[in-house]
Amino acid sequence: MATDKGNKDAATSDKSAAKLTDAEKNAEKRAKKEKKAAGGKDAKASKAPRTVFEPIKIQLRQKYQGDIIPALMKELGLKSAMQVPGLKKIVINLSTAEAVKNPKVLNNAADELTAITGQKAVITKSKKSISNFKLREGMPIGSMVTLRKERMWSFLERLIHLSLPRVRDFRGLSPRGFDGRGNYNMGLKEQIIFPEIDYDKADAVRGMNITICTSAETDNHGRALLEALGMPFRKR
Repeated sequence: MATDKGNKDAATSDKSAAKLTDAEKNAEKRAKKEKKAAGGKDAKASKAPRTVFEPIKIQLRQKYQGDIIPALMKELGLKSAMQVPGLKKIVINLSTAEAVKNPKVLNNAADELTAITGQKAVITKSKKSISNFKLREGMPIGSMVTLRKERMWSFLERLIHLSLPRVRDFRGLSPRGFDGRGNYNMGLKEQIIFPEIDYDKADAVRGMNITICTSAETDNHGRALLEALGMPFRKR
């Protein structure tokens, strides 16, 4: 009888040990699956393209706050730093006549404008119908971007130091682009002057209009601000 009980106890202990080993095996399998899943997510995250624009050090804004404001106060005879003109926003507008026949062209134009400015471009539509141009009201005709704050300063800095020097036979910007309220308008014939645009991948050469809105009350104050920021105006 004692031997039978001993055999039974041994059998039960073997079964419990087998159960423990099975549980350990299942736990190991689950741990391996979790590691594989975590590794796959990390790999996918690393391969995914980065769409967030990292903040960069904008030297032009620091120069405006540290050097240009005191200099303009002396030059313009202003008593307070709050009277010194500053930048409000920059509007980049692009339109093409090809969009009347082929609206898909605007997708490429909007993508290029997004790459240049670092901000999602908006499709603009016509406000009225023009029969001579076969244009109907509400038809997509162009793309635009409005830049403020950090992106505005970053775009202006790249425009002055990188893009404008790449214009062919560049002799300076026309001083006649002011609207009478201190805002300046300028036109570019080619978007390929921006380093963000690959010339080999561009499907067409497109121009654009750039409006720099300032808080200046007069054109003289607006020009003094832009000249201090480094805008290369043509000498009279």
